[in-house]
This record gives sequence, C-alpha cells and structure tokens, in this order.
Amino acid sequence: MEALNTNHEQREDGKPQFAIEHGSLPKLGSEDVLVRLTVTGVCGTDIALASGELGPTCRILGHEGVGRAVQLGSGLTESHVKLGQRVGVAWQRDICGTCAMCLSDGGETRCLQQLQSGRKVDGTFAEYTVVPFRYLTVLPEGPEDQLIAPILCGGVTIYKALKICGATAGQWVVISGAGGGVGALGIQYSKAMGFRTIAIDAGKEKEQYCYDLGAEVYIDVTTTKDVSAIVRKKTGSLGATAVLVTAGSGRAYQDSLTMLGPFGTLVCIGIPPPTQLVNFHPLQFIDMGIRIIGSAVGTRLDILEAVSFLQRGLVTPVVQMTTLEDLSEVGRQISEGKVSNANSQTGDVLTQNRQLASLLFDFVKTGFAPPVSEAVFSK
Repeated sequence: MEALNTNHEQREDGKPQFAIEHGSLPKLGSEDVLVRLTVTGVCGTDIALASGELGPTCRILGHEGVGRAVQLGSGLTESHVKLGQRVGVAWQRDICGTCAMCLSDGGETRCLQQLQSGRKVDGTFAEYTVVPFRYLTVLPEGPEDQLIAPILCGGVTIYKALKICGATAGQWVVISGAGGGVGALGIQYSKAMGFRTIAIDAGKEKEQYCYDLGAEVYIDVTTTKDVSAIVRKKTGSLGATAVLVTAGSGRAYQDSLTMLGPFGTLVCIGIPPPTQLVNFHPLQFIDMGIRIIGSAVGTRLDILEAVSFLQRGLVTPVVQMTTLEDLSEVGRQISEGKVSNANSQTGDVLTQNRQLASLLFDFVKTGFAPPVSEAVFSK
C-alpha cells in the first residue's frame, strides 16, 4: 500500500522547496499506532527547519496533525486504543520518561531526549504517520479537525503560558505580538480565563481585530512612544500582573520589563534572533519582586485542557485552508512576511485540498500586517 508524503529540500538560494512523493506506509513498532491524517498545520518553525536555520531535520516536516488510528502494532489491541479513535500529533512525539526534566512536575515538554515531529522523526506533512502508544494524544469528538490543529502548537503554547503566568481572574495581562497567530489565540484564551487583556502589536489594521477577539486595550507600537506609560495608565498605575511576549523581538522583551506591576511575571514565548539581547539591572527585580519564566508548548493534559475551550465555544481559531501542493509557495510567503487575506485581519481562508492531508500554519511573527494565524489543508 502506498502513502503520500510531502518531502522538503533546500534550494541553492536557501528557500525551502516541497514536493509530493509516493512512498510505502511507515513501519510500525510493536507498540506504535499508525495514524491517517485528515488535517495538519504548518508553523513558522516548520519553515525555519526547512530553510536549514535550525540544523538537521527529517525530510517530512509538520507537527500539528489531526487524524484517526487505523492500525496498531503487534503488541497493542483495541483495549489500548480503538481503531478510528481521533488523535492529535504535536511537536513532541515521544519522551524518555526518565531524565531529570521528565521526572520534574510538568517537565516533560523539556525532556532531554525528546523526539520532535519533523526534527527527529517524520512529521505530519503526509497522509500517514506513526505515534508511540505511550505518548498518544487521544482527542475528544466535537470540534472540527481544522479547528483543533492550531491548538496542538500555537493554542496550547499560549494557553500553558497563561496558565502559569500567576494572574488570577480580573487582573491585567499584556500580550505582546497579539495580532499574530499565537497572540490572537492568546487574546481569546485570556478572556475565557477571566483576565483583562491589553494587546500590543504593530499596525492600526490589527486594532479592531484584537478588540473583536476580546482585548480591552490595543496599543500600536508604531505610533506610541511610551508603551509602558499607556499600560500603567490603563491599569490604574499598577502595571500588569503578567506580560506574555509572543513576538520574536528583543525590543518587545526589553519594553515588557517596565510594564510589570509588583511581583509581576514576564513569560518568554517568542524567540528573537541571537543578536537581540535584553538588558536589565538587578534592582529592577529586587525592588519590584518580578520574575521571568519561559514556557514551551504544553503537555498532553495541557492540550486536552486547551481543546476543552473549543468544545465550550470560548475559543475559535481562524483558519486558512490551502493545498499541500502549494506548500512551497506558502513557505515562501511566510518567510517573506507576505501572507495575507482579504477576508480577515489574520489572513485565514479555507480552500479544499485536492489530494491528501491538510496543512495549517500559524505564523507568529509580527511587525507587518496582516499576519497569518492558521492555515489548514484537509483531505
């Protein structure tokens, strides 16, 4: 039996090139599950991997897949997982379960031996993929596949960051990069969790979009000289309880330190270029009692919690469907910041895929508009 895959190779100009190929079904280990994908997403990380920016990768990328279990390894029966069960395939494909990270509470997302989709094992830009049963993410029925796909990366990332940021219902939370894919989901989750949200991004065109998602305040960094002063004014001079930086900008991080109120928390999510460093004096932390933490995707439980917001209608990703055949062009537009959409501020439109599994992207960069938040291919 043949399976369709989308392999990538780097061109001489450094831009990724994707091509659809026919191959054999992936081989199953005794405790593996074969998943037939119905939709999958493409993230900015996938394009960075395809471009060679993040080191060696597998030929098949992708880490936001939704599908059904269609075959079980010889050591599994339907008492373990039923055929036809809906499952998700995220960035983290497997963990060791024994390293210092795995043995720490909530530390599995930083497993020292983790297998990452597209980086260490073949990803979800394919018709079929293999997942070890011990790290299978079983998904509930209900929300459509293309709505769940963005939650497996961008959605769970921002949900987990909000979950650990230290804010309680009614307190102010700032999301920097709020008009991007991760940030836009963050506004919805923030509102659903009872926080008051200040959205920060670049461009007037993102203002109404952020308000529509649930932000109470929007600050345009291109027209505001002192962003921190506006944050303090809107929060009654207290400052924010938490600032979540989804923008990959050193300046966004630098500015965020002065937005925090007493004992506030800066949550690091976006990754700036290595040359963009952040400076601070220890007195800023000593006097204010503020803390800085990092957040990396989420556990399987975090994914299910994040999906539950979809089930209750509190969060609805805006998705853009496109065909797997157009992945090279999608990658080019993402890397050049040119992805846009006339139908929504996030640039998300749906189109039916002609051949195979779908593709979704949640581009998290900000600084241009309108950014794409999510795009999905479906079979």
